[in-house]
Amino acid sequence: MERSDALGFIETYGLVSVLEAADAMCKAADVELVGYENVASGLISVVIRGDVGAVKTAVKAGIEAAGKVGKIYSTNVIANPHPDVEKIVAKYVLDW
Repeated sequence: MERSDALGFIETYGLVSVLEAADAMCKAADVELVGYENVASGLISVVIRGDVGAVKTAVKAGIEAAGKVGKIYSTNVIANPHPDVEKIVAKYVLDW
């Protein structure tokens, strides 16, 4: 797995809002959709990666889009994540 400058996360209640977030993030900036996780009780997280500016822009767009159709639980951007964080993120990688 290649390392990136930043990781971005949005956690929402429900599939529809997380799909809106993922779509908006991928359209708003040059980011890679890493994957998603259905954690529990309707909470679903989506993970993206890219350069810091692109990830910040994408997460902002994702928050706006998801908030129009559902409830956002949490968001975060990690700039320059420690290499060990990639071990956790690797669990969520989508294989096409």
